[in-house]
Amino acid sequence: MSKNLTPRSQDYSKWYNELVIRADLAENSAVRGCMVIKPYGFAIWEKMQAELDRMFKETGHQNAYFPLFIPKSLFEAEEKNAEGFAKECAVVTHYRLENDPDNEGKLRVDPTARLEEELVVRPTSEAIIWNTYKGWIQSYRDLPILVNQWANVVRWEMRTRLFLRTTEFLWQEGHTAHATRDEAMAEAELMNNVYAQFAEGFMAIPVIRGIKTESERFAGAEETFCIEALMQDGKALQAGTSHFLGQNFAKAFDVKFTNKEGKLDYVWATSWGVSTRLMGALIMTHGDDKGLVLPPNLAPNQVVIVPIYRSEEQLNQIDLVAEKLMTLLRAAGHSVKYDNRDTYRPGAKFAQYELQGVPLRIAIGPKDLENGTVEVARRDELSKQIIAIDSVVETVSMLLDEIQKNLYERALNFRDDHITEVDDFDTFKSVLEEKTGFISAHWDGTAETEEKIKELTKATIRCIPIDEEAKPGSCVYTGNPSERRVLFAKAY
Repeated sequence: MSKNLTPRSQDYSKWYNELVIRADLAENSAVRGCMVIKPYGFAIWEKMQAELDRMFKETGHQNAYFPLFIPKSLFEAEEKNAEGFAKECAVVTHYRLENDPDNEGKLRVDPTARLEEELVVRPTSEAIIWNTYKGWIQSYRDLPILVNQWANVVRWEMRTRLFLRTTEFLWQEGHTAHATRDEAMAEAELMNNVYAQFAEGFMAIPVIRGIKTESERFAGAEETFCIEALMQDGKALQAGTSHFLGQNFAKAFDVKFTNKEGKLDYVWATSWGVSTRLMGALIMTHGDDKGLVLPPNLAPNQVVIVPIYRSEEQLNQIDLVAEKLMTLLRAAGHSVKYDNRDTYRPGAKFAQYELQGVPLRIAIGPKDLENGTVEVARRDELSKQIIAIDSVVETVSMLLDEIQKNLYERALNFRDDHITEVDDFDTFKSVLEEKTGFISAHWDGTAETEEKIKELTKATIRCIPIDEEAKPGSCVYTGNPSERRVLFAKAY
């Protein structure tokens, strides 16, 4: 705990990797590109999961579960989707191992146990789900289907980083079926708004709601809505996506229904998802050179109480006060931990909870018992204050609200300070390298220009903002007419 993290200004990537490991969030596993999410990291993910699950259910969705394995013939039924994920697929070809006659004590794949049809380990579940929906849907009375699943997926990544890009990751994926285009489009927009509300209200991460360009859309989608966030190093991170799939998957899997007029029609579809990549967004939005900084809404422990004592007698007296405080704080709805371990000194505990981003720390020593006070330390501002024990519950409730708002405002100010309007390509390149962040610039709408800008600068069009009024202008690269500004950035 004593060794300092690499400063963000010195090496942001190294800072991130060190923080993930040392804050006990995750570590690399024996499987290349895969991670072990440790209990503290998983506790944060569980908080995210619980809040999202509540929001999904409040909007009428139900959870289900579908197989991890997808027969190759089903996977390739929707051509664009299959083509989009083909290079990232892990494929099961055999179902048994046997003793290796040429290498005693070792196993080999049994060559006689080859599968009749290869199985794709799901990179996403549209194929298996729409094959299933074919048996569920006959009439408009069967619609809509509003289903979500919490699952793991596998995408065979070449370059991985904990939480941000791993071969296997956890996520949720919603898959809905509708009777009309308008209903499906409304669903896709609704879920993108749910993601935005979650990111801003719960994670304290400001996001820009937008639409992806055709080349950046989800494979098989007709429209992809997204939320884009900005990290402290000036790079963008796609925090969530929601896809209007049209009738593409219904046609691929022949999912038809009898509408109210008695005519057969193909079902309209959406899919939407967020993943453990949100953990990376959380770390890189709020973390500082001392470690993680958690919004109270996401903290496994919103408050930690640490006793400071020299004798067993002092500890026993502090125990009584601390346990009473813990009971009162929990009754007020706060998650609290009392750390009275005798194997670590108070300084080591302070360093641990600072590194792990606990929003509030309360220290109680013998003088506090005499004076009827405690010391309260805020993680977001690294500030301390002495308060009366009798006012702890009221003060803690107020401070947790303040911290949640403060983290959002701080991130919002940073994000807004790093959105730069640019009208010529030389300025575009200099802002991208020197200031970083989002660049608001006109684009002529062609994939060729989009690709050329990416080739020259490594910046991509993150989104076409939904909440920004369209005003015509000239493309920042070609000078050709442009309908509106879009947001460019380098991204994770």
